[in-house]
Amino acid sequence: MKAYHKELWLNIPERMGFRNITRDVEGALQESGIKEGLCLVNAMHITASVFINDDEPGLHEDYRQWLEALAPHEPLSRYRHNRTGEDNGDAHHKRQIMGREVVVAVTGGKLHFGTWEQIFYGEFDGRRKKRVLVKIIGE
Repeated sequence: MKAYHKELWLNIPERMGFRNITRDVEGALQESGIKEGLCLVNAMHITASVFINDDEPGLHEDYRQWLEALAPHEPLSRYRHNRTGEDNGDAHHKRQIMGREVVVAVTGGKLHFGTWEQIFYGEFDGRRKKRVLVKIIGE
């Protein structure tokens, strides 16, 4: 069995935003040479997420509004975590809701998606560089 990994670096200029990273992951898969196996895509920060869904702008705006309603950024005093001097208590909650990672089957050297599925990076405490790990195993 072969293994391959690559780190993607992202810098979302807004506090919260989503970026389609499907092409980046497909590029890593091509570099790996693996034709059959599994591909893990993992947000390497506790205020960011990786998830699979449709690349539809209305859906992404719905996510922003829904997440902000569930875990609003302000007032900062709402979160005990912010008593440490941080201001990102909400971002930890948003990440928990949206998830840490995804695993996609690799079949015939391609990501084996369902209709409309694509991979997204979700940022909830942006404005600085963060990593995403792509780890591919197989033959």
